[in-house]
Amino acid sequence: MKRFVYIITDRNRKNLHVGLCSDLMKTLQFYSEMPTLFFDNAQQLNRLVYFEEINTEEQAMERFKVVSTFTRPQKEKMIRAVNPDWIDLTIGLKYENGLRVRPQLRPSLNTNRRVLAF
Repeated sequence: MKRFVYIITDRNRKNLHVGLCSDLMKTLQFYSEMPTLFFDNAQQLNRLVYFEEINTEEQAMERFKVVSTFTRPQKEKMIRAVNPDWIDLTIGLKYENGLRVRPQLRPSLNTNRRVLAF
């Protein structure tokens, strides 16, 4: 089962919160539904700036422990390596998730088409 190690921050980049989860979309939904759970209104964690997808739970837990011990400059360097402008990655994840879950397409009405060769 895949796990995600992520870093989420507020709009002013004052707080960098490291987390571990199995469903990144559900976790981001939780942060948006409970904006003042960890901090006050001015410091809402709502911007996903970094994440890693890891295949096993043991590797994910080890990576989480390592990233959690990083100092702020180390975390910033890690983020800037993959996301130099600190853009919110949630938008891309929502788009990609929408592509994976496609609604059933209606089958073609004319399934017995003949190809004409001239």
